[in-house]
Amino acid sequence: MAKNKKNSSKRSGGLFSRLFGSRNKATSFLEEEQMQSPGRVVFKNFIHNPLGMTGLIIFLCIFIFVMVGPHFMPIDLSYQDNTQANVPPTMSMMTPPDNMEGKLVDITPGTTFAIGVTDAGKVYVWGYTKITDKIDLADIPEEVQEANIVQIAAGYDHVAALDDQGKIYIWGNDRLGQDILPTELQTAMISRKDLHFVQLEAGYQFTVAVTEDGQVYTWGNQNMCDVKVKKDIKGHVQKVALTNYNYIALLDDGTVSYGGFQKNPIASVPESLGNNIVDIAATGNTCAAVDANGKITVWGNASKGEDKIPEMDSKPVELYGGLNHYTALLENGEVVSWGDDTHGQATIPASVHDADVETVFAGFYQNYAITTDGKLETWGLKGYLCGTDNFGRDILTRIVNGGRVTMTVGAVSVIISLIIGVIMGGVAGYFGGWVDMLVMRAAEIIGGLPFLPFALILSAIIGTAISVEQRMYLIMVVLGVLSWPGTCRLVRAQILSQREQEFVTAAKAMGVREGSIVFRHILPNVLSLILVTATLDFATCMLTESSLSYLGFGISPPTPTWGNMLTGANNSVVIQQYWWRWVFPAAVFAICTICINLVGDALRDAFDPKSAER
Repeated sequence: MAKNKKNSSKRSGGLFSRLFGSRNKATSFLEEEQMQSPGRVVFKNFIHNPLGMTGLIIFLCIFIFVMVGPHFMPIDLSYQDNTQANVPPTMSMMTPPDNMEGKLVDITPGTTFAIGVTDAGKVYVWGYTKITDKIDLADIPEEVQEANIVQIAAGYDHVAALDDQGKIYIWGNDRLGQDILPTELQTAMISRKDLHFVQLEAGYQFTVAVTEDGQVYTWGNQNMCDVKVKKDIKGHVQKVALTNYNYIALLDDGTVSYGGFQKNPIASVPESLGNNIVDIAATGNTCAAVDANGKITVWGNASKGEDKIPEMDSKPVELYGGLNHYTALLENGEVVSWGDDTHGQATIPASVHDADVETVFAGFYQNYAITTDGKLETWGLKGYLCGTDNFGRDILTRIVNGGRVTMTVGAVSVIISLIIGVIMGGVAGYFGGWVDMLVMRAAEIIGGLPFLPFALILSAIIGTAISVEQRMYLIMVVLGVLSWPGTCRLVRAQILSQREQEFVTAAKAMGVREGSIVFRHILPNVLSLILVTATLDFATCMLTESSLSYLGFGISPPTPTWGNMLTGANNSVVIQQYWWRWVFPAAVFAICTICINLVGDALRDAFDPKSAER
């Protein structure tokens, strides 16, 4: 009996403890299952959603990339360069073959390629070498491969080579007579007469050759280019420097003369040069000369900073010209570059400063320096990670800067839409009656407007009356004002259900103002729905802005957006031949939109875990 009473007492004590518990056990229970705030529960649910977290991380990476990237990749809206048009993704423009290291004797940088000659007379080509769909400069003629080449020259669309027997070879584009040598040169080559060429230069559809006795020969497109030879310089030329459409000559008396006949800024050679010039060079639209005292003079159309000559620690002895920049080799072996630095062609790396440079080869956007120990140093345009468009503009730079515009428009539009939608929905849902009737009829009218036709009509009315920046602000306002009805209906529906709750009645009984009841007591309870809606609307506004830009109403080029970048890809030629112009913008836009939707779905599941079971 005593044992039964003891067991009964023990069971009663266990039941009492299970029903009411003791303080120590309750404390232990709370230590295991801590009470968490709704915010912590939502955060915990969200971070345990793999798709949502993946989408958030990828979106944040893209967001940071397009917001911070423009500071490191600024865009020049006026930039155009037909020499860089439709270049596919490549980073090999300054990567010569490994077997050429230490053997190079001549390098000529081209527009998107470079050509080098080794001490064995072999020619190598690297970079993007296609001039047209059918012409590839990498297709070196067999006779050139068999010859012992000693000099090489690369123009915009053709290449000239000179062998040790004085024979000149031309390949590439020959549509404008780039391969038709002057009669005197043809006769000399047929008779195997060596004219002893000392310089061979190629430019825009023309070529110039200088002989040991000071004679100059030019051929190619002489209709567009002023490359005829004046009689007073024949037999006196030591060196020539080519611009885009003309050339200058360094004569044997130390003076500089314009080689052609037309009047232009290049032809106006400064009288202050004197007769002690030791070297000359040229960019696309300027010329430069250095005298025996190391003084450099630049003339012509110096729109890219070619005339902003930096201070030098030593006397310059040699000059080299690219498309918009100059490079000088100093007497102490140092190298200095100045002018346009769009592609880093005027920024000399530290390895070059520390090296003892023997000679430099410069052209277009590239620089090659050979040190005394035969090592090759390079700086300038290495390529384009995402290719270029039909104007020669870097696709990656436009994606970064265009993404900032697209995301800014989408974010501001969502903010405007949320402000209007929440206010109108909150007022309509709480007050009801004629207020609700008025607000919802207005929402139906706004929601019934055909958005895209309305935007196109507005674009036709406005035309070019406003600037690009004003058009961007207009798009933000239009998107925000026309997108609030959906948010308004959702907020109204939630507040209709929340306004009958006990805490609202208690707030009214305490004399809380109705505005505070709506926006400080009821609205926080529907914040989860608003947050999810805003996230999804952000992606929708981005898509809408891009659609408007694609159709011509949005932000017009050259200001980039992801939408207007795809506008130029709406033809079969671009889709088939220039895939990079639409694949990269479309891919980053699609990934960004998908990630935003994944984040929105994850937020919805985090606020309402039961939704995942439905």
